[in-house]
Parts: sequence; C-alpha cells; structure tokens
Amino acid sequence: MAVTLGRGFLVQPCYSSFFPNKIYKPSLGAGSSFWSTPAPRRYGQIAVQAQRRPTWLPGLDPPPYLDGTLAGDYGFDPLGLGEDPESLKWYVQAELVHARFAMAGAAGILFTDLLRVTGIRNLPVWYEAGAVKFEFASTRTLLIVQLLLMGFVETKRYMDFVSPGSQAKEGSFFGLEASLEGLEPGYPGGPLLNPLGLAKDIKNAHEWKLKEIKNGRLAMIAMLGIFVQAHVTHAGPIDNLMEHLSNPWQKTIIQTLANSSS
Repeated sequence: MAVTLGRGFLVQPCYSSFFPNKIYKPSLGAGSSFWSTPAPRRYGQIAVQAQRRPTWLPGLDPPPYLDGTLAGDYGFDPLGLGEDPESLKWYVQAELVHARFAMAGAAGILFTDLLRVTGIRNLPVWYEAGAVKFEFASTRTLLIVQLLLMGFVETKRYMDFVSPGSQAKEGSFFGLEASLEGLEPGYPGGPLLNPLGLAKDIKNAHEWKLKEIKNGRLAMIAMLGIFVQAHVTHAGPIDNLMEHLSNPWQKTIIQTLANSSS
C-alpha cells in the first residue's frame, strides 16, 4: 500500500533497523510514501493450504489435533473429546461402528417397510418387529443367542483394537483367520467381509474410507429422524412419505409437530 502526497516520484529501496524488510521511499516530491516488499512466498503457500482444507464451519480454524489426516475430518469437535490421542483413536472406531450399524439399520427399515406397505409381505412395522413371536425359538432364546454372538464379535474387535493384528494369528479364530485377513483396526477385510476386494491397499484407501464415513454419518442422522418420526406419528417411514406425497402442502413436518403438541 502506498500513501502519496505531492507530485510524481521515483521509488528507491532503503533499509531500516525498525523494519526487517525492504522499505521503499520516494526520491522526489512526496510528503509520505512507503511500502514494504510482499511477504515471503512460503507464508502465502501456508495460508492457501489452510484455506483449501474444508471445515464444518467455513472460516473456523480446526483444533490442532484434527490435522485432516483422518477420513472425514472437518475439524468438528466442539467438546474437545479428541484432545487425548488415545481417546481420539477410540472415538474414531466408535463412530465407524455406529455408522455401519446405522447404514444397515436404515436400509433394513426402509426395505421391510416398503415390502409391508406394498403388500408383498405381511410384516410388522419396524418398531414392533421385536415383539413378534417365532415358532422355532422363544424370545428369550433369541436374546441369549444374540448376546453371545454379538459379545464374541465385539470382544474380538476390542482385542484387535488394543493389540492390532493379534486376532489374525493362527488358531485365534477357529481357523478362519486367512478368510478375515485383517487390514487394520476397524477394517477386517478378507473374502468374507470384503468380497468385492475393494480397498485391499488400506493405507491408500482414503477415498473409500471417506465415502463410508460420509454415508455412515448420513445414516445416523436418518436413524435419528426415523426414531423421532415413529414416536410422533406412530407410523413407519414409508407410511409417512406416502402421507406427505398425498398432500404436500398440508402434510409437512410443521403440521405434524403442531398436531402432536396439541
């Protein structure tokens, strides 16, 4: 920036003990005119790199421990839960597991609800499915079996998180270790859990990880919406959609919440 008073002038470089950069001053008829040389290029590069990184709130500086290396890292941690590196590793795994359960749950609810609404299958609405009695086993038996199977799998997952690669040792999984072929904690891989062979090189699979966590976060929000919707309307998501489409201007979330509160 230059501030010039008077007639035309030539600028010549000079040095000052107060300014580390070059200071340009006029040689003729200028009452006050100076500017410094531009900042070194490396500072500009750092600023450009910082601007290029997307954050959950544009213009917000992400915390230093969220440096963008994690898949789906947009600097969102308002409670500071990830300040401890060990806790951050656990939260990453926890989010990944919840995202996968949400994706499976949302797909299952929408698919079975579509079969029920169209009359293809005689199925209960999703929030009443747990009360269905089966002939081949009692509810108590099914609950115990589920607890045992889920407990076993989750224990193995936790052990692999604590000691990566320990569950791939021979004899640690009934001889199925080669079929599971653990890639890294949270990504077991193998022909059983990765039949299409996607992201075999897990170290260079950032794009696949990003897609998974984005879809998982969307599914978690969808599941929250399905829970609230069922509590308010006492109907499944396909029923709610059909009702909205039948009268888009009168059957909206605003009218639904207003009617439920009255």
